[in-house]
Amino acid sequence: MLTTRRVDAYHALTVVAPGIAERFRPGHFVSVSVGGANTAMVTRRAFYVHDVKPEYGGTVELVFSAGGPGTAWLAERRARDTIDLVGPLGRPFPLPRDPVHCVLVGSEYGSAVLFPLADALAERGCRVDFVLGAASADRVFGAMRARRMAERATVTLTTEDGSLGVRGTVSDALPAVVAGTRADVVYACGPMRTLRAVTAVAIEADIPVQVAVEESMACGIGICMTCVLPVIGDDGVTRMTRACAEGPVFRGERVRFEDVGTIPFDALGAPGGGARHVS
Repeated sequence: MLTTRRVDAYHALTVVAPGIAERFRPGHFVSVSVGGANTAMVTRRAFYVHDVKPEYGGTVELVFSAGGPGTAWLAERRARDTIDLVGPLGRPFPLPRDPVHCVLVGSEYGSAVLFPLADALAERGCRVDFVLGAASADRVFGAMRARRMAERATVTLTTEDGSLGVRGTVSDALPAVVAGTRADVVYACGPMRTLRAVTAVAIEADIPVQVAVEESMACGIGICMTCVLPVIGDDGVTRMTRACAEGPVFRGERVRFEDVGTIPFDALGAPGGGARHVS
């Protein structure tokens, strides 16, 4: 049982899934089967959770862009259709023990995962400031909701074409927001290039950064190995790490963004002779 609606350039799909809603924590994702029972699309699709409402029978809302045949099929679902989904999956965002100043950075529909996180941070007395952006105004997700939530904080909007807010990217606007809010921590979700740039800003400001990565997660449970990326462990050793199982949330400075898509020569178990590309 579900409902679908358009949100600017995106689709929002709400399903009744009480077991997922009950166990959900901000940063979790779900894995969805697409195409129906007789489809040739055998791999599942991973989606971050935008919202849960346990009081309405346990509903879970996903936000996505219909960019391929699988997501296009999902966008065509209607009320009373059923879908096969598994969750909640992955490791969620870690929350601070004490009230701190947090800046939440989202690019495109990656912003969707930040709103349950903002609620959880506010419950702990944290100040939450938003930096949301995209290429154009219709692809900035959650601007109105962020403004409603940030009563005593700030919302900075960016677009690369200048159609909304400040012209540029979220990472362009982030240094001024971090300085102006005296931020203690940055949380971010979006394309890998965005997370790389946001992490660089946080490192420069000497504050921690938690990133929810966007990688292809075909199974969602750590078996297929399609979502591996190089991550530096507590011991300083780089390992090819499964985003779906050990992530999707990582400390930004531990992710070797410049080597994503390759197996670095110094990764544990890697053959010598330089980095190899991961297909």
